[in-house]
Amino acid sequence: MSPDTPIINDARHCARLFRLGRDIEAALKMVDLLDTAMPLLTSRPPDEQAQWTQVLSAILHCQERQDWIGVADWLEVEFVELCQA
Repeated sequence: MSPDTPIINDARHCARLFRLGRDIEAALKMVDLLDTAMPLLTSRPPDEQAQWTQVLSAILHCQERQDWIGVADWLEVEFVELCQA
């Protein structure tokens, strides 16, 4: 996947919103982002699916703690790297 695909751009945009403290707007966009990413997850080999699961779990744990910078970091770095793989 190229570095400027819509899902990657959406992940970076969502991360920016979390960093700006616009957590409600960002959370709504993240739901759409994860819905879009699900077909990517299911089409990957099992070892890559395990990586996706770890990243998504980390994002959700950060969200539960209201650690918006943590959510942004996971989205902008790990999530994007998996999308580019």
